Amino acid sequence: MVCNLCSSLVSVFAIFLVASTSYAIPESEVKTICNQTQNSSFCLALLMSNPNPNAGLVNVTQYTIDVARANVTNTIKLINDLIGHSNGSSKSHYTECLDHFGSEGALGDIDYTQEMLQKGDYQGVNVAASAVSDDVEDCISGESPSDSPYDDPSDLPKYAAVIQSVLGVILVLSKYLRH
Repeated sequence: MVCNLCSSLVSVFAIFLVASTSYAIPESEVKTICNQTQNSSFCLALLMSNPNPNAGLVNVTQYTIDVARANVTNTIKLINDLIGHSNGSSKSHYTECLDHFGSEGALGDIDYTQEMLQKGDYQGVNVAASAVSDDVEDCISGESPSDSPYDDPSDLPKYAAVIQSVLGVILVLSKYLRH
C-alpha cells in the first residue's frame, strides 16, 4: 500500500552520496532508530538505501536531509503542474500549497535544517525539521484547526506523506545526535 509507494519514491529520490566516516552505524542501531518512527519499514528502506554503508550518524542524517530536499523539490514541481492545470478553488489551494513548500516554507526550512546540521546544532535540526513538517501539514490540512482540509484527488497528499515519513526519520536521528 503506502509502503510500496514509499519504497519506490525512496528509490527514485535516494540518489545522493555522502562522505564516509570510520564510525558506521551498526544495523542493530538502525533498527532501533527506525522502531521509533511511525513507519519503521519506510525508515529501514530509506536508511538501507544510503549508498554509503559505512556512514556515521551525522552523514546518515545528511543523506536523509538530502532525500527530504529532493522530495520537497519534486513536490514543488508537482504543485506547479497542478496550478497550471486547475482553476477556481483547486488553483487557489495549490497556489497556497506552493507558498508552504517554497523558499519561504518547506524548502527554506530544509535549507535551515541543513545549516543546523553543519553547525552541529542537533536540537536546531529537530526544530527545523519540525518546521518543515508544519509547512507540509499546513498545505494538506490547512493552517488552522478551523480550516477544513481540501479534498485533494491529486498525488499531492501521497507526496506529502512521503515527505512526512522522511521528516520522521530526521526527527529521530536528531535525537540520537544529541546524545
